[in-house]
Amino acid sequence: MLIDLFPQAHARLTALPLLGPELDGLSRWLSARGVQPAAIRKRIWKATALDARLQADGLRQLRTVSRTQLLACAPSRARDDAALSALVRSLTSYLDVCDALPVPAPTPSERLLARYRDFLHRVRGCAASTIRYHAHTVRELLAALAFDTDPVALRNLAAPQLETFLKALAERCGPGSLQHAAAHLRCFLRFLASRNEVPPGLDARIDRPHVYRGERLPRAVPWETVQAFLAGIGRTTATGRRDYAMCLLIATYGLRASEVAALQLDSIRWRAGELRARCPKGRTEHLLPLTADAGNAVLDYLRNGRPPSPLRNLFLGCRHPLRPLTSEGVQSAFRRCTLRSDADMPVTGPHCLRHSLAVHLLRQAQPLHAIGALLGHRSVESTGTYLRLHEEDLRTAALELPAAPEDSR
Repeated sequence: MLIDLFPQAHARLTALPLLGPELDGLSRWLSARGVQPAAIRKRIWKATALDARLQADGLRQLRTVSRTQLLACAPSRARDDAALSALVRSLTSYLDVCDALPVPAPTPSERLLARYRDFLHRVRGCAASTIRYHAHTVRELLAALAFDTDPVALRNLAAPQLETFLKALAERCGPGSLQHAAAHLRCFLRFLASRNEVPPGLDARIDRPHVYRGERLPRAVPWETVQAFLAGIGRTTATGRRDYAMCLLIATYGLRASEVAALQLDSIRWRAGELRARCPKGRTEHLLPLTADAGNAVLDYLRNGRPPSPLRNLFLGCRHPLRPLTSEGVQSAFRRCTLRSDADMPVTGPHCLRHSLAVHLLRQAQPLHAIGALLGHRSVESTGTYLRLHEEDLRTAALELPAAPEDSR
């Protein structure tokens, strides 16, 4: 394929000491992933500069280059040299697929985290997202303790060190996030104590931050604002059709960003008029009636916005190589729409649409258990956190004071 892309320069490219033997395979791999020929040419053309950089670092064989060394060749800011940055990332992914990059030995922190993840999955039965959050907190603790250079740091762990770590977290976390981090630490310390790797009882020394029920302000947006926000999303481009369909699904069914990202092509049963959504928290699926507006928005995206791809995910990224959209991608799309919208939408994430739907249904006198069933809640208490009302709603619930008797005046 390289000779088709570079009829005159392919011989010079294939003669590069380090990258030459890999360029044809890299070109075919990129083409199979949907990258356009013009984009492949821009990346391959930077191979000469990348090859010279690797040789200047004293490397003589590409297959001995570590992943870290290869990624270090990319510019610190991708926009400084977009083609070189794309080549480095593509080459790293290609060599990973080919198992050509040497795998570095795991650090003590990585080995401990692997054991802890296995415990959370097999013993605690935690979801993948929960395991990821636990691992993030534990990784920060191990880094603060310099565990990789001092593997016995955990055996000497004491309450003052944990307090210092939580104080550092409190400077950049809210009360809710700090409460979750404290719970992660307690679970991790109990795991270590059961294996005699830390002194017992340390988990009880962590004071849980107090988060009072109802202390947070309502996150719901007026339903008229939600409608104006949806109407203001441009649908003349493929990205706009995709973003409109995603936001409309969230506003119609109260889906989470992770649930939207998990939708597959067969999640929509067109003939039955149903939408099958998978809830990652409860690991359950529930069927929802497919409304005409939601169905038309998804159909418009599939016909006029979704690029051709063998991937079964419903929503894809718009850049090549095509990848399934993640929950972070859904949140980024929502933020982009709010910044362009004239509606007074808070840039806090698409979860506010879920809160808005719950309050909207409550004002329509829908039963609480029906709202919870739509949102995928198991308990009424979970649904109640979505129904924090504004002052105007509370005034309507106030009882009128009886008039004072005439003789008491």
